Amino acid sequence: MKLSKKVEEGSIRHFTLKEGVLRYRGRICVPKNVELKKELLNESHDSTLSTHLGSTKMYRDLKSYYWWLGIKKDIAEFVARYLTCQRVKTKHQKPRSLLQPLPIPIWKWGHITMDFIVGLPITQRKHDVIWVIVDRLTKSAHFLAVKTIFNAKQLADLYLKEIVRVHGIPLSIVLDRDTKFVSNF
Repeated sequence: MKLSKKVEEGSIRHFTLKEGVLRYRGRICVPKNVELKKELLNESHDSTLSTHLGSTKMYRDLKSYYWWLGIKKDIAEFVARYLTCQRVKTKHQKPRSLLQPLPIPIWKWGHITMDFIVGLPITQRKHDVIWVIVDRLTKSAHFLAVKTIFNAKQLADLYLKEIVRVHGIPLSIVLDRDTKFVSNF
């Protein structure tokens, strides 16, 4: 209220009064109400678009709309108490760089890629996934019909029967980190 009077008198800079809302440099001034500040912090942090990016990012997002004395300190304390934010340490991760191309293979079926195509209709033999295995040099591929319920042993047996029998053992396999491949393949 004191600030509003000073703004009306014109004795204070950077503050304006628009439609009954006190603003500091265009940002909404939040009164000294702990519950209101907590609600704003929760709303900003727990929205579906938020990804626990830490106090700096949250401060940059909030300061473009709101202002109150000690906003940066309040945000830092809020994030420090939030368990999920403490587990996610993005600032300690290796910085991302440009993708590095894979070397061009010199022998066919020496370097392969593999992946699953899922979400297909079930066939008469109850197969609902296609396992795609591609030679990186010639781009020739094998398409193996498998079931979603196949485990690593069944996939390895099928791989030996269909790929190794024909092309031998490859030098490298490029794949996404599917749980079936990462397990005991």
